[in-house]
Amino acid sequence: MNWKGVIPAITTCFDQNYEVDHGFVAEHCRWLVDNGCNGVVALGSLGEGGSLSYEEKRAVLNTCVAALKGQAPVVASISALTTSEAVAFAKTAAEARCDGLMVLPPYVYKGDWREMKAHVSAVFRATSLPCMLYNNPIAYGTDFLPGQIAELAAEHSNLAAVKESSTDVRRVTAIRALLGDRLEVFVGVDDAIVEGIAAGAVGWIAGLCDALPLESVDLFEFAIGREHEKALELYRWFLPLLALDTVPKFVQLIKLVQAELGIGNARVRPPRLELEGAELESVRHIIREALRKRPQHSQRRTTAFRQEVGQ
Repeated sequence: MNWKGVIPAITTCFDQNYEVDHGFVAEHCRWLVDNGCNGVVALGSLGEGGSLSYEEKRAVLNTCVAALKGQAPVVASISALTTSEAVAFAKTAAEARCDGLMVLPPYVYKGDWREMKAHVSAVFRATSLPCMLYNNPIAYGTDFLPGQIAELAAEHSNLAAVKESSTDVRRVTAIRALLGDRLEVFVGVDDAIVEGIAAGAVGWIAGLCDALPLESVDLFEFAIGREHEKALELYRWFLPLLALDTVPKFVQLIKLVQAELGIGNARVRPPRLELEGAELESVRHIIREALRKRPQHSQRRTTAFRQEVGQ
């Protein structure tokens, strides 16, 4: 497992019956890797993991692993209401031959540090797979502070990375100050990627990458390569779209960007609902304005997406 580069948190595509469209999921994984991504994270918040049954989640992992055939890693997002369920699904991910785990705090219950440490530690111990800790206090109400992350790293040799989504780029600096290169630090908020890399991040768990992998990879490579002018030029264009990753309806919004580009559809499972009315038109305007000004000077040519997949 190479914890570096751009690894998109993939959306889960649904067909007209709101069942998982495994044909599309497979082709989407291949297309993302063909366009420069270093792997995929399946079943995260963007992948609507909380809206899928246990068997559906197992099937999605099997689809992703079979699609990539070892060409790039598949990371399984591990989130559950209880520790026992999270441990069981971590073992399921290992059986599905996933390459790593992204470990979240439990849904709903916002425990103290002793409880949250016990929860994620049980998941780390469940398999020998390398793990990424996902810190997103805004979305999940649990904040893993840099000192606590250092404590976990000292006790679990398979804790290899952290996805830092607090939106505070100083957290990247603080983790690096405490741990040096012991953990690989990823940015998990799309509109903080350039700042995060400047502070020492080496990877990006990306959202808009599901629709725009070429621009995402170029932005990352410009930033990591200290090509500041190129990075800032692309970043300025990309920011209105990257900001869609930072609001409560980010799943609907990112799927809408995909749909506008002909890469999937905007279907989401309830309780989420597709955008409509003035809200839909407002977001479409943002997307279409950005796409109208889409840069034409990319480093590499985008591999075409086969739209017949899943039909």
